[in-house]
Amino acid sequence: MLYDIIKNPSFGRLMENHVRDMLIFLFENDQNFGILCKIEAVTFDPELPKHIADEFRSMTLFFLAGYTFESARIDDDILIFEAGFGQENIGSFVSVPLLSIVQIIIDDTPAFVNLALPHERLQPVNIEKNEGIQNSMSTFLSNPENQKFLKK
Repeated sequence: MLYDIIKNPSFGRLMENHVRDMLIFLFENDQNFGILCKIEAVTFDPELPKHIADEFRSMTLFFLAGYTFESARIDDDILIFEAGFGQENIGSFVSVPLLSIVQIIIDDTPAFVNLALPHERLQPVNIEKNEGIQNSMSTFLSNPENQKFLKK
């Protein structure tokens, strides 16, 4: 089941390693890129004024080019870069946890997609493995057309 995979901490580590490797590759090749990320996990230092912060959507695209690209670095599991915001061009250091990056975009094309759910946001599912199989089998058997697939 896809949900079991995307919530798996091992899968999350795999995706985090992939996004890190992808970002390092782009930095080494001087390739500008965009990141589509979950804004709830992003922090700004200093904090942005409310009128600017309120403009961000839950999924926000940051484009790293010019000084923003040059200032970017990866510290542990966080992408950090400096950017200017609003008409006032208010400078702030942006910290983006790698697992909150949903896509890396190059030339308007997604080059990387992250499906992993951040570990702290996982909601437990109360379905036991056998229960899922039984539900699937009941659904299958409820269709009279599927009776022909059963061994007698």
